Amino acid sequence: MSEVVLQARAIGKSFPGVRALDKVDLTLAKGSIHALLGENGAGKSTLIKLLTGVHRLEEGELLLDGKSVQFDDPHAAIAAGIGVVHQERNLIPRFSVAENIMLERLGPSVLSRVDQATLRAEAKRWLDLLELDVNPATPVMRLSAAKMQLVEIAKALSLRSRVLLMDEPTASLTPHETEHLFTLLQRLKRDGVTIVFVSHKLEEVLQICDSVTVLRDGRNACQSQPMTGMGRQDLVRLMIGRAEQIPAWETRDRTTAPVALQLDKVSTSLGHQDIDLTLHRGEILGLYGLVGAGRSELAKCLIGLFPLTGGKVTIDGQPAAIGSVAEALNRFGLGYVSEDRKQEGLVLAHSVLDNAGIAVWSKLAGFLGFLKNGQIRERVLPAIERLEVKTPSLAQQVGLLSGGNQQKVSVAKWLAAGVRILIIDEPSVGIDIKTKAYLHELIRALADDGTSVLLITSDMPEMITLADRIAVMDGYRLTGTLVNDRDYPRMSQGIMNLIHGEEQDAA
Repeated sequence: MSEVVLQARAIGKSFPGVRALDKVDLTLAKGSIHALLGENGAGKSTLIKLLTGVHRLEEGELLLDGKSVQFDDPHAAIAAGIGVVHQERNLIPRFSVAENIMLERLGPSVLSRVDQATLRAEAKRWLDLLELDVNPATPVMRLSAAKMQLVEIAKALSLRSRVLLMDEPTASLTPHETEHLFTLLQRLKRDGVTIVFVSHKLEEVLQICDSVTVLRDGRNACQSQPMTGMGRQDLVRLMIGRAEQIPAWETRDRTTAPVALQLDKVSTSLGHQDIDLTLHRGEILGLYGLVGAGRSELAKCLIGLFPLTGGKVTIDGQPAAIGSVAEALNRFGLGYVSEDRKQEGLVLAHSVLDNAGIAVWSKLAGFLGFLKNGQIRERVLPAIERLEVKTPSLAQQVGLLSGGNQQKVSVAKWLAAGVRILIIDEPSVGIDIKTKAYLHELIRALADDGTSVLLITSDMPEMITLADRIAVMDGYRLTGTLVNDRDYPRMSQGIMNLIHGEEQDAA
């Protein structure tokens, strides 16, 4: 039997109105990659926070190398050799990349002078290991969400932890970046590091993990079971109690429908050049590219966060000079589901009702701008129920929900607003299998009802499942567009060819 490095016994945790964990067990073997699976709200993130000292252990016992331990704070867990990459990034936006990676080791004491040159040199070692071409002196706030994710991973790796817990580490990464990360994880495993891998991407779990623990409604559906002989449907049944239902969608052609959004030779202040893009009414147009391709940045320019420097944008045939997010929504019916819900998509300190209703406030405001919660509730409740948001009430603070349920609220906000054009950036980040399938059905239904969707995702299967056409970006330029026939091998190869500059038949 493999040497046990960390064990959790009968772990329990409650929050107001919620029993998050109930007698949960977990056994981690030295030098293994262990999957921790479950739906949103199943208790995975709560368990990780208990193992790493974010939450204090109140019920049950933790054993490290067979000895009972109690971590009163994250520093105690780090000192014991337990590192973590949280689902919600824990970076300091105004600090540099180097300062964030080396945050636990800025100097021998709080009064010590920080040696920036040494800091940057050490940080660069870990950035190079991840093949992340970023200047260590760059403030984190200037990075894309995907690059922030890689910085978070570099920070965790730099601590040289004995046990490394990774909560959705590949959520914003492309297949290329994911494969490189997996190579690193296998190297760490050979060096005796124990890795806990939390992901809703079951193909990744089956590819890299040795054993699995599944949580359902805060309890063990299985505990530290070998992955040998297990398939995708076995994992799905443990997670949701039934087999996965996969829709068989036919290929659609929306190119004869009226044009909803047109970009003609668009350049932006962020560096985009000569972008030509056409989105038709009721079409799902995918926008794919590696980290740094400029997809999310283009979306932010379209909704008025950053200015255009050339070219023309038209919406429903009319010139659209958008100067703000409010103008994008109220004048042009254009909404944006951000890839970074924590920083841009939600106000975590406010309620579910406030967050889901913020996009309709101006429409519902009465005389003198007064708003009534009843009006807002009536408008947003159908969207909240449609997405099956798990919350004790609409008054619940969004920051207390699981990451997946936060993402649902972020989408519900725009459903309630009834936008005509919806840019969806990484829609399934942190979303469980059942909700992901439902979200895909919802996006398809929105398009069938006439909503035009610009879909940005780093999840290749998701892109090929949903998009009618796929536009590929690289280096802030559009390299080509493909009609999606949903033949996965052919489409994925065609997309990668466009990224690498090989000729394709444009659509």
